Parts: sequence; structure tokens; C-alpha cells
Amino acid sequence: MGTWYEEAVFYHIYPLGLTGAPRQNQETEPVCRRFEELEKWIPHMRSLGCSALYIGPLFESSSHGYDTRDYKTVDRRLGTNQDFCRFVSLCHEAGIRVVVDGVFNHTGREFFAFRDIQQNREASPYKDWYKGVNFGWGSPMGDSFGYEAWQGHFELPCLNLWNPQVKQYLFDVVRFWTDTFDIDGIRLDCANVLDFGFMEELRRQTESIKADFWLMGEVIHGEYARWVNPRMLHSVTNYELHKGLYSGHNDHNYFEIAHTIRRLEPVGYQLYTFVDNHDEDRLASKLNNKDHLYSVYTLLFTLPGIPSIYYGSEWALEGRRTRESDAALRPAIDIRDEKKLHTELTDYIGLLGKIHRENPEFHGGRYQELLLTTRQYAFARFGEGSAVITAVNNDDAPATMHIPVPVSASSAVSLLTGETVPVTDGRISLSVGPGRGDVLKIREV
Repeated sequence: MGTWYEEAVFYHIYPLGLTGAPRQNQETEPVCRRFEELEKWIPHMRSLGCSALYIGPLFESSSHGYDTRDYKTVDRRLGTNQDFCRFVSLCHEAGIRVVVDGVFNHTGREFFAFRDIQQNREASPYKDWYKGVNFGWGSPMGDSFGYEAWQGHFELPCLNLWNPQVKQYLFDVVRFWTDTFDIDGIRLDCANVLDFGFMEELRRQTESIKADFWLMGEVIHGEYARWVNPRMLHSVTNYELHKGLYSGHNDHNYFEIAHTIRRLEPVGYQLYTFVDNHDEDRLASKLNNKDHLYSVYTLLFTLPGIPSIYYGSEWALEGRRTRESDAALRPAIDIRDEKKLHTELTDYIGLLGKIHRENPEFHGGRYQELLLTTRQYAFARFGEGSAVITAVNNDDAPATMHIPVPVSASSAVSLLTGETVPVTDGRISLSVGPGRGDVLKIREV
């Protein structure tokens, strides 16, 4: 048995959007108890085969959630600390681990340390808590001092993670979240620009708090092995595969996906894989051919990595970001509408989730490419005395695929249909529909 995160299928929720919370958080507004609505999603997550939830941002902020105001208080637009404790407990009872956002690169301007600098300038004990604080000029926001901001967004001043006081404060925050809410991991926002020394210390801190605590980082570009290693993070977001999964279908080019998998070995088995999220256009809006939803999700659940479903995409919801807003990616959804939203794709994703959970070949099992053309692709994942073969077709017509079998066997069983497929002269022959795939279990004889 591996760790819980090696075996996990994730569900991803952006809670402020899903619950229809107000865009702006007024400090004078009363707490709104929206976790009761989120609790209703737990059975749905389980129906999709999910065993883990990435939910965030959660903590008190001024607008979109990544401008933190208070790291130790749940956002009043969602509920109270006690409400979130109950939510995590209910998730755990349902066999679902809970991972939250850790926004440690920057804060909002209403965070206590930043407000103190605004009030006390050079006399503030927190003047070294932020990067580039300079009292010789003013910020574009009207402050009487300058500072470094995340990507030039001056509503997001960057924390100074080289300051021991800042690091200790954030480590105390993580301990508070774990002790108070019993969370199982953190997704580090902007991990690509976080100090490596900070992340190494965070790894040691979290291991001392909870042995199987999971650290995943948001990294878009770069060599993922720089972050994913025994000293630092367990995983990062696999944006490279995310791009390949949709463009490899739009361009009828499975070589792009296969090359990505080969390039990312051996770290690819640990990466957090996804087809869309709260920052990226919905898969159903990115694909030129909606039939390819099925082959894309087949690959998501069977290629190396830890698969994740972004809320709503199991119903093939569409949504594109604009230059001004991400709102279309983060819609309010009432789970009571699930029957109305339900599609054939929903059932298919649920079946893939079950297959991933029940077959240990997908929990870090070795990958081997078996067949590759621009429009057909087959590979195996290996277990002890067994293998699972995945075959997909992005052509506009059915394709017959003759796939070499990498173990000694007389037959294979489709995990999608239950049908038995004979092995003849060391190969299986499959007819795969356009935009479809098959997943076959083979036991070595």
C-alpha cells in the first residue's frame, strides 16, 4: 500500500465561486454559513470515486481569496472556523482527505502587518516582513512607501520569506490549521516564486506535525524535479501535461502527450494532473471536438500522476476567462441541480475514478509506451504480476488498434465494459471509436 496521496483521486472546489459568495468581503458584514451547502457535495465527490478534496482559498480575505486578511479565520463569506472543522470531519468520515490553499507568497493590504507599516512607517516592527519596503517613494495605491508586489498587482504585497519572523509566523499558521481543522495537506500558491529554503523548512515542519502530510505546489513552467524531491514538495501542478492533453487532441498529435510523459519521468508519477482549474478555461471550451472529452479523461485517469476533477467539469460545463475576469471559470452551482446537469460523461468519469482507485497499477505503477501514431496511442501501467493497458483514438473515425501485450497472457478484460479480449500472437486487437478509449486489465500467466 502506498500513501493516501499516491492513491488519490482529487476533487477541486473554488468555494467562494461555487457557493455564490459576494465578490467583496466587507468587514462589517455578518458571517454567512455556506459550509452547509458545501457539505451536500460530499456524496457527489464519492460518487465520482474521489478520495481527496483540494478546496481553497478559504481564509479571511478582501476579494478573490488570495489577498489574505487573516490566516487564522475562515472567510466570513463561507462560515466560521467551527463550520470548517465540521466540514473536514464529515469529509474524513466519507473517506475524503482535505487539502487547502496556502497563500504564503503575498498577503492582502488589510493584513495586520501591512496595516501596521501604513500607520507607523519606519517605526513598525513589521517593516521587514515585506519585500522591497522603501520609505523614499510611494506606491500606486497611495501608500507613503513602496514595496514589491506580486506581478505588479499592488493589492498583493509580497512577503519576505527570508525573514525568520515571517517564516515562524507561517509555520505557526500551518500548525494552527492542522491542529484546529485536521487538514491533510497544503497546495502552495505561487510555489514557482517561493524561496526554496522556505519550502525545505516547511517540509520538515509539516512532517513533524503529521507524518503523511502532503505538500503540493502551483508551478507552471520549469523542471518540476527542482521542486518535487525528498527535501521539498511531494508534488506540483502538471501544467505541461495539462496543455498536451487538450492540444494533443485538437492537433491530432498524440506524440505531444507521449513526449511529455517520457520527458517527465521519473517525477511524473508524483505530479498533480488536471484538465482545467480555477485559472484555466474549461476543457469543454478548449476542445475543438467535444467527443474528445472521453479520451482526454481516459488519459487523465490512467497516465502517470494524481488525477483531479475541477467542480462542474464532470458535467461538461463550459467557461472561458476574459482579460478582466475569471468569474466564468468559477460559477455558482447548486448540487441539487445534479440530476439536471448529469450527462453520460458524468457516469464515465465516475467509472474511471472507480477504476483508478481499485487498480494499484495506477498508484505509481511503471509506464511503458506500446503503440503511438498521431491519432492512436496505447500504453501499459504495471503492478505485481499484472498490467493495465490504455488505448485511445483521437481520429474522427473508428480505428482498429493492434497492440503488443507486454506480459505473458491469453486474454484481457475491459475495465470499462467487462468484455474479454483474446491475446493472439502476443497482441490484442481493439476497435476504438472516435474520441473514445478502452482500459484493459491483464494478469500474467
